[in-house]
Amino acid sequence: QVQLVESGGGLVQAGGSLRLSCAASGRSIRNYVVAWFRQAPGKDREFVAAISATGTTTQNSDSTKGRFTISRDNAKNTVYLQMNSLKPEDTALYYCATTMFRDSALYSSSARYNYWGQGTQVTVSS
Repeated sequence: QVQLVESGGGLVQAGGSLRLSCAASGRSIRNYVVAWFRQAPGKDREFVAAISATGTTTQNSDSTKGRFTISRDNAKNTVYLQMNSLKPEDTALYYCATTMFRDSALYSSSARYNYWGQGTQVTVSS
């Protein structure tokens, strides 16, 4: 069983930056895909970005491409989401998630992920 804890959220002005962290415990995540999702009030959970086990392959949603960068430090059992050029529409609760299957593909569907953190709030003011 793996536990995921997100941190780094907060209130930022439009155009600003934040770096989110997803720290894993209970099991190493070095062999597993990790993804970030977000959910705004009244909206469905939305894929943000995913990273392969080795960190060599990443995938972003169209809305975050060129602004958000996902990375990982397997020695620290942690995955990061660097968010630049933030917009008010990026306001949401951000979750990290991982799978129970090794070396899986970079899925954008939340149904493919088995373990979730509690989320960290990101609020972008205009």
